[in-house]
Amino acid sequence: MPDLICIVCPRGCRIQVDENLNVTGNFCKRGETYGRNEVTHPMRMITSTVKIKSEILVRLPVMTDRPIPKNQIFSVMEAINQAEVQAPIKIRDVVIKNVLGLGVDIVATRNVEK
Repeated sequence: MPDLICIVCPRGCRIQVDENLNVTGNFCKRGETYGRNEVTHPMRMITSTVKIKSEILVRLPVMTDRPIPKNQIFSVMEAINQAEVQAPIKIRDVVIKNVLGLGVDIVATRNVEK
């Protein structure tokens, strides 16, 4: 039975998930959902930077627009590291569309004029 610390809210409950996916130790229903998902299909958001041709910055902060499977983190990071964009860029502009066919976009998290 894996011991997990729930990250859904600031409470940080120590939860356990048994082989039948029963969750104990959670304070709220969201902890139960988190525990099951973490054991069966863990997902993560990625924040990183990409190269940008700009007079202001050399790296543009980016993030996934939704969580990706945890086992795809390193592959997505390779794609991010190979990307390069040209200013101007606006927040939420898509930097990489449908990265690795996951149905997830990599988006800018900062405006850059030039």
